[in-house]
Amino acid sequence: MKQEELDIILENHGKWLFNEGGDRADLSNADLKNTNLRFANLRLADLRGANLSYADLSYADLNGANLSYANLNWINWRDVV
Repeated sequence: MKQEELDIILENHGKWLFNEGGDRADLSNADLKNTNLRFANLRLADLRGANLSYADLSYADLNGANLSYANLNWINWRDVV
């Protein structure tokens, strides 16, 4: 997935979280390998089966996110919430 496309999904997810329209992030089965997700608010996001290998999730908020069957190899987990 291109970073630009991901940025739009994350922006809409942020709006959804604050009841300002938008949509819940559905990143199930998405190829997010090597993706920059630093400081991303992925609270309650659907990441089932996503390939997050080598992604930078430092300082990201993953509270309540569904990570079932996601590929979590070699992730930067620094200060993940």
